[in-house]
Amino acid sequence: MVVVKSFEKEGKTYPTIELKNGKTGKFGFTFGVAKARMILENYEDIRQFVQDNAVSAA
Repeated sequence: MVVVKSFEKEGKTYPTIELKNGKTGKFGFTFGVAKARMILENYEDIRQFVQDNAVSAA
């Protein structure tokens, strides 16, 4: 599940995105535009990391 939010700090509004496992996901993480940009710039490395380290279901 993806939720786009914003928060206000010192009179400025900052957009954030929250990623969770499904609607009732207890754990997730939230990040802003700078970290989202970093993720996009490193997408191939992240994809390769997951592929190399994925645990196959037995």
